[in-house]
Amino acid sequence: MSWNPALDPDIPLGDAVDAIETVIVPRARDLGGFEVMRALPSAQRQMVGPFIFFDQVGPAEFLTGQGIDVRPHPHIGLGTVTYLYQGRLHHRDSLGTDQWIEPGAVNWMVAGHGITHSERTDEGERDHARQMMGVQTWLALPESQEEGAAGFFHVPRADLPMLEAEGKTLRLILGTGWGERAPIEMPSETFYADAELAPGAALPLPDDHEDRGVYVLQGLVSVGGESYEKGRMLVFRPGDRIAVKAGAQGARILLLGGATMGGHRYIWWNFVASSKEKIEAAKEAWRAGDWAHGRFRLPPGDDAEFIPAPDR
Repeated sequence: MSWNPALDPDIPLGDAVDAIETVIVPRARDLGGFEVMRALPSAQRQMVGPFIFFDQVGPAEFLTGQGIDVRPHPHIGLGTVTYLYQGRLHHRDSLGTDQWIEPGAVNWMVAGHGITHSERTDEGERDHARQMMGVQTWLALPESQEEGAAGFFHVPRADLPMLEAEGKTLRLILGTGWGERAPIEMPSETFYADAELAPGAALPLPDDHEDRGVYVLQGLVSVGGESYEKGRMLVFRPGDRIAVKAGAQGARILLLGGATMGGHRYIWWNFVASSKEKIEAAKEAWRAGDWAHGRFRLPPGDDAEFIPAPDR
């Protein structure tokens, strides 16, 4: 059986519990010049399916001359996607990828044994005020793929599956759901979708995934007669048939989940791994700073600086 930290034999089943297992209220985090709301990992849940990290960035307004500068930094043991609603960011990585991240597109970066990347607002983007809003997620890799090769895959917004019916518009970002499959092959069973709901519209969650969650970006939703405002992540029990209904102003939500991991995952800084030993090895490799011959390289075109590893 796959591992799920929230499944406990002492928890009652059936009508004795609510359909919603956990409600997560994100914590604010200052990343130096802009604030994010972090829903995962949380005290209630480390993961929802393979999703182990979930940050909402914005909505924020950057004045002329301002922008985001996430300097080159490393990852191991995960896949990451930055999904934007407003604004754009310049992604560079140690594979030589040079790609703009734009609203609605998918940029899926697999860290595997190790990758380094940066995300910045270039000078040409700073000559006017602009809005920025998006979500960054990390997905833990299966243990068999943690030491695999790094990779990067880009899918334009127009190439993602899109469903429209009865006041609902849904774009499938990653994985499988609602009878559709997104273009990128995933390392484990996954679904990740962006949905807009008209007032009163109801959207069923896929019932063929073990772990399922909903994050409310805008508006208000109800489940089983209870209402939940924006900035809440709802995590549901496996197997229940669930529909999320928009409130009187409509709603924008992200739906996510999939198969749970086969064991615990450790997180330190930007590293995710199934063992502490893998984390320690990555720490030492980054601190060594051997960009020419070591485990990590700096991105071509953005190799003049990097983020040092934390002391602790």
